Amino acid sequence: MNEHTTPDAARLLVQCLVEQHCDRIFTVPGESFLQVLDGLHGQTDIDVITCRQEGGVSFMACADGAMTGRPGVAFVTRGPGATNASIGVHVAYQDSQPMVLFVGDVAREMRDREGFQEVDFAAFFGPIAKWAARIDSADRIPEYVARAWSVAMSGRPGPVVLALPEDMLSDATEAKPRPEAIRPAQPPCPDAMQAMMAMIGDAASPVAIIGGAGWNAKAREHFQAFAERIGLPVATAFRRQDAISPRSPVYAGNLGYGPNPKLVERIKAADLILAVGARLGEATTDGYTIVTPDHPDQQLIHVHPDPGELGRVYRTDLALCADMPEFAEAAALWDDGSIIPFDAGPQAHAEWEEWSTPAPSDWPLDLASCVGFMRETLPADTMICNGAGNFGGWWHRYWRYDGHPTQLAPTCGAMGYGVPAAVAAARRFPDRTVVAVSGDGDFLMNGQELATAVQYGVDLLVVVVDNGAYGTIRMHQEREFPARISATELKNPDFAALAISFGGWAARAETTDQFKSALLEAQGRKGLRLIHCVIDVEQLAASGATVSGLRSR
Repeated sequence: MNEHTTPDAARLLVQCLVEQHCDRIFTVPGESFLQVLDGLHGQTDIDVITCRQEGGVSFMACADGAMTGRPGVAFVTRGPGATNASIGVHVAYQDSQPMVLFVGDVAREMRDREGFQEVDFAAFFGPIAKWAARIDSADRIPEYVARAWSVAMSGRPGPVVLALPEDMLSDATEAKPRPEAIRPAQPPCPDAMQAMMAMIGDAASPVAIIGGAGWNAKAREHFQAFAERIGLPVATAFRRQDAISPRSPVYAGNLGYGPNPKLVERIKAADLILAVGARLGEATTDGYTIVTPDHPDQQLIHVHPDPGELGRVYRTDLALCADMPEFAEAAALWDDGSIIPFDAGPQAHAEWEEWSTPAPSDWPLDLASCVGFMRETLPADTMICNGAGNFGGWWHRYWRYDGHPTQLAPTCGAMGYGVPAAVAAARRFPDRTVVAVSGDGDFLMNGQELATAVQYGVDLLVVVVDNGAYGTIRMHQEREFPARISATELKNPDFAALAISFGGWAARAETTDQFKSALLEAQGRKGLRLIHCVIDVEQLAASGATVSGLRSR
């Protein structure tokens, strides 16, 4: 079969992808969509990345959407392929990232017989996607694809899942692609903006919490200008640390797990919270305690592009439904002289500077010092990609996410995200330094995507933090059930040897000096590089907590 014999429906689907400016697809191939694979043969507009597991596929697509602001695109087969890919759909949903997952499905005449690998995808993905549907008619492919792009980008961004019946992809059709879908850019209401400025002007100790919901470089630039003009302390929501420059004199630090205690107290003491883009979820608010849903003695201004998020959990004193860049630009340009600049912004920034400066420790491999050395050695716009685990706390606290995007990390706490996200980042930004940071348990969930990195020749540095345990769960276990270790210990491979077997370069580091030497050597090389960092399980968190310390609490 060649490109001239691609069935009409499959050829039309590829044409629709091109029309939507889809320039990259991540996939594990399946027989259920062979027609589409044939349609992609020889296609110069779309870069096809073949991965090693569907979880890696969907994580890469999720990360790609986070970087571009347009849907990351994934193709997987039915049944096991789709269920493997569901983790990335869940991340895209909770992280508010645009993504479209195409799933090859059983033929239409086989439906409802529990055919081979049959799943009701609308029912399966419905709770974790913005929209899940099946394209039963080839003539409606343009309609469904355009709608998928529009839904994925509009309001609160998120994932869309479209099932493609195998037989439908071979149908004849004369339908034509629809034009490119554009994200609606809703400006804020001028009256609401005036009310917001008045509320901020009347406040004694306001604080902003920002990031998410389509935040981009334009939103970052304009909101930073607004906050700096009025001296407003700005905290970033969980894993949204690149939403403002760390060099900004009003940046107050990040919320999430292990935040600066002084920042927590500042937010609790604030009389007004300005939440822009942030949903104020469980991680950002430490279980809805830093800012409570009813927040007595505090006013809440909530700005979000999706009206469904406004007033959903929190009592809201002023709700603004607006696109993030549009709102930020309006705020930056609004200067009616009603707000006397606050002193709190520079004070909060000084507190963050102190908190984020590494202090030497007695650990043989001191991760705080290692992150500090990375800061000194790698470019300021280095992209840090990590999954879930206690190890991430060192980078959350000590790394400075300068530039946008520079942080790719799942706010929903999914393990295995870091390596696939870093592969996607290195492919999207080949001239940037990209670092995947993984724990030992985290790494082995999708570490096989090192093969994808090598296959496509990307430059990628991987740092594996190996403490021989599921460290985060061990930490909770020691807190709840002291000295009763159960199911959290790990027997690990030689990660450096594993990377070499994939065709990369690797080094093992058991001391801080060994890490520094390895980083310098890695920086002078191209391709896949991995540093295997071996630490004691007692060294649990950037806050300095240890297993022994937890036992006494």
